[in-house]
Amino acid sequence: MFRVTREFDFCYGHRLLNYEGKCRHLHGHNGRAVITLEAEDLDQRGMLVDFSDIKNSVQRWVDENLDHNLLLCRDDPILPVLQARGERVYVMDRNPTAENISRLIFEQAKAAGLPVVEVLLWETDRCHASYTDCETVASK
Repeated sequence: MFRVTREFDFCYGHRLLNYEGKCRHLHGHNGRAVITLEAEDLDQRGMLVDFSDIKNSVQRWVDENLDHNLLLCRDDPILPVLQARGERVYVMDRNPTAENISRLIFEQAKAAGLPVVEVLLWETDRCHASYTDCETVASK
């Protein structure tokens, strides 16, 4: 089994709904996404996936949609105010936790046709969350 991993950094803001800690307030992070791809075979070049293909699909999507953006749940009451003021906001169906952001990036990688097995999102130097698709794990 072959694996490749690409890391990239991005900045984002968010706040968590239904949460009593400090993260219920608007705040920001310097995040790092770590995307791991896996396959049994290599292509004719001897590669699982060219690192630039990951950059040109997933990292580009993150740069355009999440980097220097405020990630909010569609149920956040501040969302209409920010949108009316023309602020840049990425609306998520789920609470924008590190777990859900890692899942969002995973789903984008999968939609791009990449054989993604895990996305790890470092929210701080000491805290990270990851997402692995159960179907991917079950098929192994």
